[in-house]
Amino acid sequence: MEKVYREFHSKDGRKVVLRTPRIGDLDDFLEFINSLVDEEADILVNEKTSRDAEADWLGKLLAEIEKGKVINVTAEVKGKVVGNSDVHKGTGKRSHTGALGIALRHGYRDVGIGTEMMRVLAEESGKAGLKLLRLSVFDSNLRARHVYEKVGFREVGRIPKAIRKGDSYVDEVWMVLEL
Repeated sequence: MEKVYREFHSKDGRKVVLRTPRIGDLDDFLEFINSLVDEEADILVNEKTSRDAEADWLGKLLAEIEKGKVINVTAEVKGKVVGNSDVHKGTGKRSHTGALGIALRHGYRDVGIGTEMMRVLAEESGKAGLKLLRLSVFDSNLRARHVYEKVGFREVGRIPKAIRKGDSYVDEVWMVLEL
């Protein structure tokens, strides 16, 4: 069952719907992830994916959401997926924590969409009983780091040269938010 978390207008006036994903988003998600690969975005994926692989990913994601293991916020503008974010809940002695990931399509950054997605994820994580969110970010991704800090995340460590970016390496920065 689809849930709409929030509707708002981005800083550039576009209407944004933040909601849970649905199976009908498959082609949008495929286009979304492959567009990030094409632009060499600061994400860990560096090869385009196939429709079958994306269908498998989406099916597993929807099952994990249904089981309460994942909180997902999908951003939609004019009926198209332009962003995706989630929190994977920890298990066992880490059941009070969640690992957060977020990505926005080129052309939809710097207009408040990512900030709102992060706020919804934090709110929903708190409602789910989580006490701590963690994420990692490329040290070179200053735009993302700014958003994370604005929402309340703080740096707690880094792994030098953990990420290969072209012919060089960048640090992986670890950040947390206490809920």
